[in-house]
Amino acid sequence: MASLRRLAWMCRDLAKQHVDDPDVPAAPDGADGYAEWVQIALILYRVELEKSLRETEDYLNEMPGILAVFDLDDAPHYSSFCRWENEYRMRELRRLLRTSAEQAGWSGEAAIDASGFQRDQTSYHYRDRANYSFQSMKTTILIDVNSLAIKDVHFTTQKAWDGHIGMQVFRRNAEDLRVLSADANYSWSDLREECRSNSTRPLIKHREQTPLQKAHNARMNEDYNQRWMSETGFSQLKEDDGEKLRSRSWHGQFRELTRKCIVHNLTQAAS
Repeated sequence: MASLRRLAWMCRDLAKQHVDDPDVPAAPDGADGYAEWVQIALILYRVELEKSLRETEDYLNEMPGILAVFDLDDAPHYSSFCRWENEYRMRELRRLLRTSAEQAGWSGEAAIDASGFQRDQTSYHYRDRANYSFQSMKTTILIDVNSLAIKDVHFTTQKAWDGHIGMQVFRRNAEDLRVLSADANYSWSDLREECRSNSTRPLIKHREQTPLQKAHNARMNEDYNQRWMSETGFSQLKEDDGEKLRSRSWHGQFRELTRKCIVHNLTQAAS
C-alpha cells in the first residue's frame, strides 16, 4: 500500500503524462480555474480518500502537505470535483488506465474474469427512468497475472454472455497479450481462434462435456493456475467497503470503477 503522499505524487505524474501541456500552473486563473492535470490528479486521488464531495474538500484542506504536491494552497470547491468527474469521458479514462497498467508492470500474461459491484446508491427514481433493475454492475477486468495490473475493463447493466465480452476485451488488447487465461464461462471456439490468429495462447477452460475436453483441461492445468490472480485483483478493488458505488447514474458508475482501477494500478506500481 502506497502512502498518501506517494500516491499523490503518482497521481500528479500520471496526469502530467496524459495532458498536452504539463507545465501549466496548477491554478492559472486563481481559484476560478485549474489546470487540466490538476483536475485529473485530484479526481484520481479522491478514490483513495473514499470521502464524499464535501468531505473531500474539508479533508484536503487539513492536509497542506498533500495540497503542496498539487501546487495548491487550498482545496477546490466540492462542486468542482463533481463537475470534473462528469467531464472526463471513458475514452480518456481508458487511456489513463492503459498508461497506469504499463507503470505497474505489464507482462502480457493476463486473465479475464467478471464480478459484480453493488449499485445501492442509485436512486429508485433514476432506475425507473433508465429502465433497469439490476442491483449489481457486472464488471469484467483484464488483469496481468504477475503484477496484478489492470489493463482494460468492461461494464454492463444487462445480461451479456461472457464469451462475447471476452472477445470484445481481447480485440481491444490483442497486440499486448501473449497469454489469455479464462474459466469455462468464456469457453468459445471463436474466441480461441481469435487468440491464436493474433499469436496469443488461449488458456481457456473447456466445458467438460466429452473426454477430449477433460483431457484438454488436464493438459493446461499447470499453466492455468495463475488465473485465480484475477480474483485477488477484485478483492483488492472491493476492500474497505469498495464494493458499493457512490455514483447514481450508470455512466457515472462506469467512470467511478475505471478510476478505481487506475488507482489500483498506481498502488501496485508503488508497492
